[in-house]
Amino acid sequence: MPGRVRSGARTTAGQLARAARRTRFLAGRLRQRGDEIELMHRSMGFAALALVTLIPLLIVIAAADPLRHRGFALWIVDGMALSGQSARSVEDVFTPPREVIATTGTFSLVALAVFGLTFASSVQTGYIKAWEQTVGAWHRVWRQSVWAAALIIYLYVEVQTRSVLTGPARTTVIVATGLVFFWWGQSLLLGGTVPRRALLPGAVATMAGLVGLRIFSSVVFAPLIVSNAISYGPVGTVLIVESWLVGVGFVVFGGALLGRHITDRPVPPEPSEPPEPSEPPAAPSP
Repeated sequence: MPGRVRSGARTTAGQLARAARRTRFLAGRLRQRGDEIELMHRSMGFAALALVTLIPLLIVIAAADPLRHRGFALWIVDGMALSGQSARSVEDVFTPPREVIATTGTFSLVALAVFGLTFASSVQTGYIKAWEQTVGAWHRVWRQSVWAAALIIYLYVEVQTRSVLTGPARTTVIVATGLVFFWWGQSLLLGGTVPRRALLPGAVATMAGLVGLRIFSSVVFAPLIVSNAISYGPVGTVLIVESWLVGVGFVVFGGALLGRHITDRPVPPEPSEPPEPSEPPAAPSP
């Protein structure tokens, strides 16, 4: 019996050691891949492009929406899970006058559409780098257009659910639609070069990260918006929103990278066993 106990303890210790070794290997490999695709740099580029290319387009679209009068600011408030003074601070900065759609000319609309494609191109490039794939130039353009249109529809539907759903029901709908969007969006932007089944873990990781970021935003960013609005005015509010967009970019690209990591299932190399000591040569016989 004592021998069996010792044997079982050695087996458990060996399993724990292998699990720890595999965890260290996977974490190191994931960090290495993140460094290779410049994950933080791409996240900051995502936030910058979102602020100067995507947000103006969304403001015009939100101003044309006859169902809501709070416009694009409601999208930010909902995405960051803000309420009270923090929500009002964001609305003061991002709520445009209703006349914005009437004063927007054809050239401005075309420029905004091109800006939207620039943002979609940055997301597509991030996915391509994460999966190490190539997509033809012509395929890039129309896929970016479809993805950008789908993104706008997804954001619009997500905000509109506030008026018909609450609590767990709304959370379930948002998570389900987001999962479908990021699953389908990866496949579209990658040009079908990666099997859809392999893209599902990345979509799940992205939605899990966005849920976590939403909770973090309500706890950390909400009070920061209030304090920065008092100290620095509208600029302080924009800085916090930009920080949140960096987090969104990190989750979008990091989720795809983690999904590929899970799909590939890399195996850590087995530790090499030390060589057995050689026996000393026999002494010569007299």
